[in-house]
Amino acid sequence: MARKPVTWYIATPADGTIEVSRHAGTPVNLATNVGQVVDHPKPCTNLWFDESPFSYFRMVKRVGEALEDTGIWPVTWPVRLWIVEPLGETGNWGQRYYPYRLLSHRIRVLEETDAHRALGAAGRDVLDVVQQQIPEQAARWAADWDADPKGMRQRQWNWAQRGGRACGSGQWAESVAAATSHARRESAAQTWTEHLARRAVDQALADTDASMYAYSRATGHAVAAQHQARFDAYVLDALRGTGLDSPAAVAA
Repeated sequence: MARKPVTWYIATPADGTIEVSRHAGTPVNLATNVGQVVDHPKPCTNLWFDESPFSYFRMVKRVGEALEDTGIWPVTWPVRLWIVEPLGETGNWGQRYYPYRLLSHRIRVLEETDAHRALGAAGRDVLDVVQQQIPEQAARWAADWDADPKGMRQRQWNWAQRGGRACGSGQWAESVAAATSHARRESAAQTWTEHLARRAVDQALADTDASMYAYSRATGHAVAAQHQARFDAYVLDALRGTGLDSPAAVAA
């Protein structure tokens, strides 16, 4: 049985230019080269070492890692995702640690594909949380904090360390999510998801003490969206901090 061809991906900012190529002063725009063969403008001579910030084309075959090491900062959205074909000699930094990566001095730009795939298998749901839900909920999170900073700080600590009857602790759930992202080759997707969630909070709230609380709630909700088809409610509710939304129990 023939082996399925490998698909290779490169992520760029919205203008289609490989960001590290822009930083190096030799910009390569994939949007203007669809269907074309592109040679590296200044390839490294010692394969495959970083002789400059842009020594070769970097591509990945696991789409959830396409946003790793792109040079795009600050993290923003939208980005663009391209399917490319490596040509000529290829290599990487070692199969043990980078089996999903490939380096090349020549590529063919095949087509553009849906960018949400770079945020993992549930990328559309992640974007819905980041773009629609977090802006709506951030004000409520901030109001909860401002109404009782000391009490909310204690409740947040209890959630992070102990969880509740119906869910695990926040820190445990975060470690489960990180390990799952690594196993699924979606670590870059999770990193970007968390940054996008924080950015959504920044756009919705002024920079106050409540922002840090809102960051933790926002990232938890976004990461839960990334893994919603993989975890049960015990983990998902821990990530979302569901119990923090209920009124605090009043001591008798």
